[in-house]
Amino acid sequence: MVIARVPHGESIVHPGSRCPRCGHAIRWWENVPLLSWLLLRGRCSGCQAPISPRYPLIELLTGLLFVGCLLRTGGGWPLVRALLMVGFLVPLAAIDLEHWVLPFELTLPGIALALLTAIPLGRPTLISCLIGAAVAFGGFWALELGLRMLLGKEALGAGDKWLFALVGAFLGWQPLFGVLLFSNVQGAVVGGALLLVRGRAGPPAPVEGAPAAGDDDWAPGPTHLPFGPWIAVAALEVLLLGPWLLATFPGPLTRMLVGAHWWWW
Repeated sequence: MVIARVPHGESIVHPGSRCPRCGHAIRWWENVPLLSWLLLRGRCSGCQAPISPRYPLIELLTGLLFVGCLLRTGGGWPLVRALLMVGFLVPLAAIDLEHWVLPFELTLPGIALALLTAIPLGRPTLISCLIGAAVAFGGFWALELGLRMLLGKEALGAGDKWLFALVGAFLGWQPLFGVLLFSNVQGAVVGGALLLVRGRAGPPAPVEGAPAAGDDDWAPGPTHLPFGPWIAVAALEVLLLGPWLLATFPGPLTRMLVGAHWWWW
């Protein structure tokens, strides 16, 4: 619902879930994650219109990430923050992938909740998260400005710095370099593979008269990929796989990438 409604400025509270084709109000038993889609065989019970498989896929992905958060944190307040982080990153990544926009309705509340939920973990954690949000936003803003001056055109999305600030507010400043590196490398690999396979990495050619994606004065080119999903993927990798990476590839570089800086140990 968040992914479908927020980009269009619609409320996620009212009206309740309805079939976009016939307006059938979805009953509670038709809205159980994964199970309802399977029982309904992927179709609306009112008009039999197909229900996008995106819904059960997002539900499955979010559920698996929630389980990963539990295994990673063991419970308690860190689990609450990890679940919140997943709850914001999944819809933001999906929205950016489809619409090339990172809505303030999600990024700003996400930053605020990340900082508020850091308070119970103590002053050092709160300071790290405050610095993380500021450094992430300021560093990304400087990078965005530098690339614009160097290339003479938009190179990074305006919303990416707010998403990166959200990540910094949740994870603190220590793993930000690793998140930025992982996101760039993985985005470049996938973009390169798409160029080889289909000759383009970005969206199809725009239909004449259709509104441009993202900013009013900018539209993604055929080799562009939204950066937001890769920031989200990298942040989740650092959050969930940090201990495994440290155990599998021990060393100062790994500790720096996942935020366990070697000069602290």
